[in-house]
Amino acid sequence: MNWIILIIAGLFETGFATCLGKAQETEGRESVLWWVGFAACLFISMFMMYRAISVGNNPIPIGTAYAVWTGIGAVGGVLAGIFIFNEPVAFWRMFFVFTLIASVVGLKVVSS
Repeated sequence: MNWIILIIAGLFETGFATCLGKAQETEGRESVLWWVGFAACLFISMFMMYRAISVGNNPIPIGTAYAVWTGIGAVGGVLAGIFIFNEPVAFWRMFFVFTLIASVVGLKVVSS
């Protein structure tokens, strides 16, 4: 269960990064709403990360949890950049995104 919580925390990390980018692109009330979304995603992400490392019978070690959390956020950030912010897709960029995904999966496999 802690792994599911950690994955959701990583998705909210992507959410707060995306909201931050959108807040910088907008003005006025719309920008304020993106800042509120940023704060909400940040709080939820941090709270869920805390839960994943400290609750239940089998908490995830902080080093592993942090690496997985940032990895999910990094991959999500790149994908949000491509699909929402029209950032370029290049072979080497995608190659390293896939190596990052493989590393996150590897950490899950070797974690007890």
